[in-house]
Amino acid sequence: MDKFFQEIAASFQRTFINDDRWMQFLRGLGVTIEITVVAAVIGIILGFLIAMVRSTYDKNLVGKKCRKPSDYLLKFLNVLCNIYITVIRGTPVVIQLMIMYYIIFSSSRNGIIAAVLAFGINSGAYVAEIVRSGIMSIDKGQFEASRSLGFNYSSTMLHVILPQAFKNVLPALGNEFIVLVKETSVAGYVALQDLTYVGNLIRSRTYEAFFPLISVAAIYLVIVLILTYFLKKLERRLRSSCLLYTSPSPRDCS
Repeated sequence: MDKFFQEIAASFQRTFINDDRWMQFLRGLGVTIEITVVAAVIGIILGFLIAMVRSTYDKNLVGKKCRKPSDYLLKFLNVLCNIYITVIRGTPVVIQLMIMYYIIFSSSRNGIIAAVLAFGINSGAYVAEIVRSGIMSIDKGQFEASRSLGFNYSSTMLHVILPQAFKNVLPALGNEFIVLVKETSVAGYVALQDLTYVGNLIRSRTYEAFFPLISVAAIYLVIVLILTYFLKKLERRLRSSCLLYTSPSPRDCS
């Protein structure tokens, strides 16, 4: 039994202590968080813009003829958005990452930019469909009521529809961000020393798989648990917020 614990202690030392390998884990974690945060921002912005285009087309032009130049422009943008979503959701994220690194950024070979753009563009396609479903779930009467009160289409979307849609799709958006965190584990394909890459690198140097791989898995699990906690807290707060029209009247909040 003593020999067993001695071997465990020696394996722990080789994995974390020797050559300050725990610092490599920290640097890998930093790269993972950096890619995830920037890619999430890109995905949110891109996803919301595409969702606005697609939902506007669905609500105003589906089954109707184009009468104005703006209608033709909206139809064209909707076609582009459909192509983008189909291509991104129909191809593996690893392939998208490699195309971004080895083809689009072949001259500079900047792994961070390639990874951020690849994961952000990939996430944007899923965020777009999530947000669009939330917008389409809002009753059409709310559009009509807002327009009758003098709101234009942009104001209606910004102040009435999107706040309610965001509350409805928050759990799905949270799941998408959790998936994004775990998807970044393939960033090592473009020579980025993210958390997974570091764990595998240390495994190859120590010839021991237990501590390096279990440690990487545990760190990802902790990140996901922290995200889940804050997302649930945000969801509870939004449910009780008058900004999302959950109370019968704004006066009820006073």
